[in-house]
Amino acid sequence: MRRTTLLGGLATAALLAAAGTLPATASAAPVSTDAFTRAVAQLKAHSGSALVADGQSFTLKNVQTDADGTEHVRLNRYADGLPVLGGDTVVHLGKGNTWKGASQSLAAAPTRGAKARVSAATAGRVALAASTAATRRVDGSQLVHDADAAGTTLAYEVVVGGAYADGTPSELHVLVDATTGKVRDSWEGVQRDGTGNTFHSGTVTVGSTLSGSTYQLADATRGGHKTYDLNGGTSGTGTLVTSASNVFGDGTLANRQTAAADAAYGAQKTWDYYKTVHGRNGIRNDGVGAYSRVHYSSNYANAFWSDSCFCMTYGDGGSGWYPLTSLDVAGHEMTHGVTSNTAGLRYSGESGGLNEATSDIFGTLVEFSAANSKDPGDYLIGEKLRSSGVPLRYMDKPSKDGSSADCWSSSVGRLDVHYSSGVANHFFYLLAVGSGSSAYGNSPTCNGSTVTGIGNAKAGAIWYRALTRYMTSRTNYAGARTASLSAAADLYGSGSAEYNAVAAAWSAVSVN
Repeated sequence: MRRTTLLGGLATAALLAAAGTLPATASAAPVSTDAFTRAVAQLKAHSGSALVADGQSFTLKNVQTDADGTEHVRLNRYADGLPVLGGDTVVHLGKGNTWKGASQSLAAAPTRGAKARVSAATAGRVALAASTAATRRVDGSQLVHDADAAGTTLAYEVVVGGAYADGTPSELHVLVDATTGKVRDSWEGVQRDGTGNTFHSGTVTVGSTLSGSTYQLADATRGGHKTYDLNGGTSGTGTLVTSASNVFGDGTLANRQTAAADAAYGAQKTWDYYKTVHGRNGIRNDGVGAYSRVHYSSNYANAFWSDSCFCMTYGDGGSGWYPLTSLDVAGHEMTHGVTSNTAGLRYSGESGGLNEATSDIFGTLVEFSAANSKDPGDYLIGEKLRSSGVPLRYMDKPSKDGSSADCWSSSVGRLDVHYSSGVANHFFYLLAVGSGSSAYGNSPTCNGSTVTGIGNAKAGAIWYRALTRYMTSRTNYAGARTASLSAAADLYGSGSAEYNAVAAAWSAVSVN
């Protein structure tokens, strides 16, 4: 559940920082500035394959550097000063600034000279009508070039704020064609997953800080992460959780600090997983910790990540639900922040399914990494949230939830992103565990093949590298296959057993 920020009415630099295209704490480090300059020069030198033309400009999102010195420079693209949604690219530079290609989903260079025939006010009214929130308002609007497989179209990106009937905040991004006034696409900035002494994980160690004679639930070793109690509120930070004895919660829901301890533990384990396994220093890779808020609203069976506050928010659940503070939910939600600050997968169509699956995948790997006997690793999503014990999603055979897709088809992109994610979840299970019966489930293949798994460590490394080096905002399932094969070739060699396993697992879910 990723919450993006409002657009429109801001200077370019401020807009980029607010929209998540640059970390809020980003600085003009010489290495990044140099990499940016060299990457843009290489794009222009390879303008044909990179679809670079007159009137285009670029801004730096981030740089990933491999141990051998290879640089992966992620850029945002503009045409005539307007953002090109889906025009983002990753430039790959080898030793000596050699061109190793670019990853992008752009099909054609943006058309220049297009003029809006629809006013911003009209686009705002169209966007308001597209929202199903109980309360709604136009919070911002900007002209953009929206890129898809057919090319680019001038459109208004309108952000409609408000709230749904259950109290979940809404930040609906609506793309309104600037020529016809019709809705091209829309996606929620706040994704509602319905995932409705800790409660979930037993007695654990959590980071705290002594302030005077009181201990604060603040983890100085993990970027200063803090945990707050909203006490039923829906805005602000609430009250920092403190204790005179350095003990938080008693394992029961009668104690308000129990949920806070769960949230702090989930943030801790998510930070540790990304740091230890992938060398990522926090969600933005800048050493800054997010913060967590518990006891959001009343009987709220949900949780969400927000880019705009850089924070995690948890509800207490409602009838038939426990608090939404389980390990896999924490890892899932905060991974939306990682995705936002890397590939930026748009939360609609196939890219939205990949966004959701990425959170399911790393939420699962956080759970395995924590190795907590009270919540052992599995390939079930949200299995601790319902009093019935029924999980929200299954990775071995996603269709067991009654809605998710096991196999890719041309209609997958029209499903809700929580159901289209099933294809990538199924792929990852086959890649990590393999097909057939295991201790974790019984996974079929869509082509009748047999797939041998390569384990969580290798499968997770491949997916992380594909996400951070090769995927872009409009990557679809075919693009994800290409990205993960490139990642496997980088890590283990083209034609290796791992590379062949990636190819086999994608074919097994009908992504050929």
